[in-house]
Amino acid sequence: MTETRKVSEMSSEEIKGEVRKAYSRVAGRKAEEQSDRQASGCCGPETTSSCGPSSSLLDSMGYDTEGLPSSATESFAGCGNPVALASLRAGETVLDLGSGAGLDVFMAARQVGETGRVIGIDMTPAMLEKARMNVEKIGLTNVEFREGDIENLPVDDDSIDVIISNCVINLAPDKAKVFRESFRVLRPGGRLMVSDIVLEVGLPTGFRDEIATYTGCIGGAISEDEYLQHIRDAGFENVEVVSKAGFGYASSAKIAAYKPN
Repeated sequence: MTETRKVSEMSSEEIKGEVRKAYSRVAGRKAEEQSDRQASGCCGPETTSSCGPSSSLLDSMGYDTEGLPSSATESFAGCGNPVALASLRAGETVLDLGSGAGLDVFMAARQVGETGRVIGIDMTPAMLEKARMNVEKIGLTNVEFREGDIENLPVDDDSIDVIISNCVINLAPDKAKVFRESFRVLRPGGRLMVSDIVLEVGLPTGFRDEIATYTGCIGGAISEDEYLQHIRDAGFENVEVVSKAGFGYASSAKIAAYKPN
């Protein structure tokens, strides 16, 4: 029997490799499996009280999924609705960090309209394949999916109006770099609107060191104060937690920040 390595013994690239494996499994999930939350990455057994792919929970988060194929929702692994937070306007260019099968991209595309554009970034090929298949099913012309690491965004400087992300940044080993990259690609006056997991208390070392805890969006999470400080250190202003819902030692938080003009 092979001993499972501790997260603290892994390199950043090894951790990302484990995240890819976990979300490849999520990408393969079908609608009939939606009630099995233990198969759902960020909505694994440790976070079932705050997130999951069920239709009723998507409704409670404010998602209007009417007209979307089940393949656009069945691999959802978020913990909030950043599009509802972002107050998107027609013509804006939006970037989704860790776009998965594309649900938030498709929600954003509706709001920015034909004159706008939405780019999804994901590092899991299986998710990108599913997202692009969903684009063909829906027939959208204002969206694009790119393979990439959110710590090294394949996006031009000062080219984005709004960045959204849904329960993904906690999975990045270098969160400070994610926010520096976000600042780089946003236009002056641009905004960062994310839903993510933050810790309310410290985690036991053994629990944090389990890879399943990490890929389930708990092991890599940091405290709210540390999370917000990383955003401020990147250069953002007016950084705030708009709302949050707690579930024991962690919370699902909606966070807003702005790049100065």
